[in-house]
Amino acid sequence: MKHPFSSYRKLFPILERTAQLSSCSQSALSLPVRRAIDDYLEVWLQRGADWGYWMEQVALARAEFARMINAEPGDVAVLGSVSDAASSIASALRFEGDRRDIVTTTLDFPSLCHVWLAQQPRGAQVRFVQAEAGGTRTTAQIVDAVDARTALVSVSQACYYDGQIVDIAATGRAARAQGAVQFVDAYQSAGAIGIDVRAQEIDVLAAGAQKYLLGIPGIAFLYVRPELAQRLTPTVTGWFGRVNPFAFDPEHLDFADGAARFNTGTPPMMCASVARASMGLLNEIGVPAIEAYLAQLSAVALEEAARLGLSVASPGAPAAKGANTAIRIPNAADVEARMLQSGYVVSARNDVVRVAPHFYNTADEVVGALRELARLTR
Repeated sequence: MKHPFSSYRKLFPILERTAQLSSCSQSALSLPVRRAIDDYLEVWLQRGADWGYWMEQVALARAEFARMINAEPGDVAVLGSVSDAASSIASALRFEGDRRDIVTTTLDFPSLCHVWLAQQPRGAQVRFVQAEAGGTRTTAQIVDAVDARTALVSVSQACYYDGQIVDIAATGRAARAQGAVQFVDAYQSAGAIGIDVRAQEIDVLAAGAQKYLLGIPGIAFLYVRPELAQRLTPTVTGWFGRVNPFAFDPEHLDFADGAARFNTGTPPMMCASVARASMGLLNEIGVPAIEAYLAQLSAVALEEAARLGLSVASPGAPAAKGANTAIRIPNAADVEARMLQSGYVVSARNDVVRVAPHFYNTADEVVGALRELARLTR
């Protein structure tokens, strides 16, 4: 298979010696990201403190994320993690009367499920859809679970465990029909799967930077539909959620318009510098082109895994999954370490090893990783 992004491989030095196929956990370090870190450190070294530069990096990162999902920068808040974003949203919801239910699935990332469970003392009732690894019915199961009691529907666009995709437009329609809010966890999809919050009519969407967004931990972006944002008042807050954070008024609590009201404390400025550079690279290439190529790599991975007799936990059709192809291996963490010794960076979770390429990877690297997995687990 011809690699359509071969000219970009030189931006990822690790690929000269190691095949990094772990974008479901941490993507490869690029030269633009390394330069962004170096630039930040140089500004710190030379100027000591430069609020103007710091805040410019946050604004530029926000703008790049907004561009990627077809939103306005003002519709995006910047926080430290997706868990922080979810907690901020949850704090603004009221679980009263007959509308108390939060619908999520057993294959959503535990951190988010824990945020929703933490709302139970406030009256929330969490209902888990029993999602099946490798299944293709999760979207329908979520739609069927939403009813007049539902306050929030929480979905992962792509599952961290097996990569299966949920149709967030369909689940969003089901939520709106019942007067509920949908929260989309795009941590495993942003940067690898096209997102259009307007066309898909998304209420709330959050994503962190270190996976398919090519960045580092410590920063997350929270999109909130403008009309919805104005109706919500969070109780998890901080000085950057104010109309004017630099007013330094301790006695009055006001909330900024739009998504900015969900900001909390001082934003992660160094991480924003990195995210600005990493998402700028993705936007230069274009996520639709990346998504199409990753679907081809998924087809390659599924075909090779079947040929090798590996047990695949992911859905069997490329269209039903993201870039992650999960292979069932009981001693997954041990095999992950041995794969690194063989020159392949993959990511273990419980009883699976995930092979998760990005646009910079080749079909040969995917095939090589699966063959090495087969060799190590015979």
